[in-house]
Amino acid sequence: MNPLFIRRGLQYLIGGIFAVSAFTKAFDVSGFAEVLRTYQAFPDSTLFPLALIITTLELGLGVWILWGHRLHTSATIAAIMNVGYAGWMVLALLRGLHIPNCGCFGVFFARPLTWATPLEDLVFAGLCLILRYLASSPRKERFN
Repeated sequence: MNPLFIRRGLQYLIGGIFAVSAFTKAFDVSGFAEVLRTYQAFPDSTLFPLALIITTLELGLGVWILWGHRLHTSATIAAIMNVGYAGWMVLALLRGLHIPNCGCFGVFFARPLTWATPLEDLVFAGLCLILRYLASSPRKERFN
């Protein structure tokens, strides 16, 4: 299969998921802040700004990946972000917290946090690393 085809497919998949995730959070930032509260990891006064920051970062990263400029860098950041999310969720699970909505898509498409959730983020991080590899391939086929 053509590596450029795979790269573009991963680019659109990963960028699209980040953008959709950001948009669903942006529709109810206060609700997303409440989801963050269930993780019991940050002071209440920081939850709304944190929700805004996460939403903005995800939207920016999604657009950046879809744009394709410096795809190697954006895919690396996406992988790091997903590993961070997975780690954060594992800590919550190890603490025995019952979290009815993992927050992956804000208050929309609510799913409880289970051990499958961080695994999904690690798989997604793996896809980001594959995209990173394909974006830095010696063929130098860049999107302009």
